[in-house]
Amino acid sequence: MSFFNIRSKIKSARKTSASVPKPLFVCQPYVTSVLVKGSFQPMVALPAQLDRDEWLAANVFDFFHYISLFSGTIAEFCTSKECTCMSAGSGVEYAWVDAQKRSSKVSAPQYIDSATTWLQRVLDDPEVFPTKSGIPPATVKQAFKHMFRILAHIYHAHYDKILHLHAEAHLNTLFAHFICFAKEFDLLDKKELEPVKDLVAEFEAQNLC
Repeated sequence: MSFFNIRSKIKSARKTSASVPKPLFVCQPYVTSVLVKGSFQPMVALPAQLDRDEWLAANVFDFFHYISLFSGTIAEFCTSKECTCMSAGSGVEYAWVDAQKRSSKVSAPQYIDSATTWLQRVLDDPEVFPTKSGIPPATVKQAFKHMFRILAHIYHAHYDKILHLHAEAHLNTLFAHFICFAKEFDLLDKKELEPVKDLVAEFEAQNLC
């Protein structure tokens, strides 16, 4: 009896899984739409004779700049009414944790605003984020976590707007570069990648990262 129950549950689970449509961003032709060919690996590797912290700082600045451009592009659609929580697909929600370690559920635009404000403050403060040496590893990882979540939200909640703007190749190129850099310097936990693991796998299959 239990054997047939197990088979029934497996069959039901497979049916449910099969009925869930894949996100557009992992479908053709969008998933292979990029501005460059080949791996980002040579671009993210630490250049010879360059300080590691200086390289990390320079790239955090650049990624923050480009991610801010994308979040600004979809800002009019990412409202507290439309995006009541900061999410990245079904069952994935991000709470904002303040300086006192208090966690609170906020809308996506509130989270993005808080993350952007935090990132800008950190990047502007040489005592917190020096560009030459001594960057706290936890600060760099925190910066990458916030930037990743903004990108994940854009993919899951606003990809239709990205397609309307014909900006999918630009977004994919930025994200592949971002993920490749994060992997190179171990800046994102594996569980953090879960909402876009299929997209990352596609990029890896294309030898982008």
